[in-house]
Amino acid sequence: MTPPPPPPASLALEQPAPHVGSLGTAYASVPVPRRGSFWRKLGAFMGPGYLIAVGYMDPGNWATDLAGGSRYGYSLLWVIVASNLMAMLLQALSAKLGIVAGRDLAQACREHYSPPVRILLWLLAEVAIIACDLAEVIGTAVALQLLFGIPMPLGVCLTGVNVAIAMLLERRGFRKLEALIAGLMVVVAVSLGIELILSRPDMAAIAGGLVPSAGMIHDPAMLFIAAGIIGATVMPHNLYLHSAVVQTRQLSGSLSSKREAVFFATLDSVLALSLAMLVNAAILLLAASVFHPRGQPVEDIAQAYHLLSPMLGVSAASLLFAIALLASGQNSTLTGTMAGQVVMEGFTNLRMPVWARRSLSRALAIVPAAIVAAMFGNSGTAKLLLASQVVLTVQLPFAIVPLIRLTGSRAVMGEFANRRWVQWSAWIIATLIAGVGLKLLFDLARSTLVG
Repeated sequence: MTPPPPPPASLALEQPAPHVGSLGTAYASVPVPRRGSFWRKLGAFMGPGYLIAVGYMDPGNWATDLAGGSRYGYSLLWVIVASNLMAMLLQALSAKLGIVAGRDLAQACREHYSPPVRILLWLLAEVAIIACDLAEVIGTAVALQLLFGIPMPLGVCLTGVNVAIAMLLERRGFRKLEALIAGLMVVVAVSLGIELILSRPDMAAIAGGLVPSAGMIHDPAMLFIAAGIIGATVMPHNLYLHSAVVQTRQLSGSLSSKREAVFFATLDSVLALSLAMLVNAAILLLAASVFHPRGQPVEDIAQAYHLLSPMLGVSAASLLFAIALLASGQNSTLTGTMAGQVVMEGFTNLRMPVWARRSLSRALAIVPAAIVAAMFGNSGTAKLLLASQVVLTVQLPFAIVPLIRLTGSRAVMGEFANRRWVQWSAWIIATLIAGVGLKLLFDLARSTLVG
């Protein structure tokens, strides 16, 4: 029997390209036990949440938390708590999308949106990653300057070494990278925990700070910092990254396997983000208890470093602060470059060598940060750091809205589509974040016109 003739070239071109999992060789590289205790399974699924959590305690958070605590005391503590609670829901949706649909958020947007919308979302995501990378690069460079006296421009350039570190660890297994990031998070948490004990915050004032206040509606400066806290907490790049890194676990593909994976991935991220919330709260409480009572607004991270030891009367206070900052910056730069890879490959389906994509992502942040550091010094980089977090707030809805629509669609998620209360909660969060961003833009435009 003669074999059938090959299909015409035109038909062959119409065949969809085979789907490629996120993060290349890391995809489905971590085994998960089919049987075993609850704790054994949780241990297998733990890791992605901590990769995400580092973005919630990066140097951008430090800048906004220090500014908020030093200027307004404990008043903005509720913003940190609310931001982290919102983040827990959104990250759970991101993880569910990656596990159930087998697509990261960028890939899902490419498949379900028209080319013009897809291109717009891609460009906005790239802007968000650059803004996030700026904060991480500047924070790491500041820590290098404080600890070792390395000039800011050189410190900014040295942050590019993280690209090589990340790739080296990934080649040894994705769990190695997760272990390093979890270890650095412990360093941050312990260092700031000691700082908080030394600062002795007012417990009654802490309770008062957990009560929402409408003061920022009438105070543009307070709203600016609150918007920065939201932007530094609920980060767009984390929504893309989380939907990718959960795919590193080996699943059977059955509904029960996916259901179990969604449960453990959600628990993993909630635990990790709870730690991040405590770290952010510790930074704000430190500033509120040390700087605010003395009427000392903190304009940048370096200023906080120089003031901590004399104000607390403990010589090690500034050293612990800088060590925690360096660990935080190292962590966030590692995950930031991964997010850049996920976004570009997911939206464009363009496959570049990992080293090339991550080097490009790092260069897009290093170049402007190095220029600002060389021309304006620490004051310029401090303003750039705060501004980058506000950019993230304004950009957030363009990542949140597609995430809510996709995870609420039965065509995409099947029986895992969001329940009605989850969908409504997510839309309320998106509306609140969009409202803060619009109010911020309105105040900035009015102040510019008046000025």
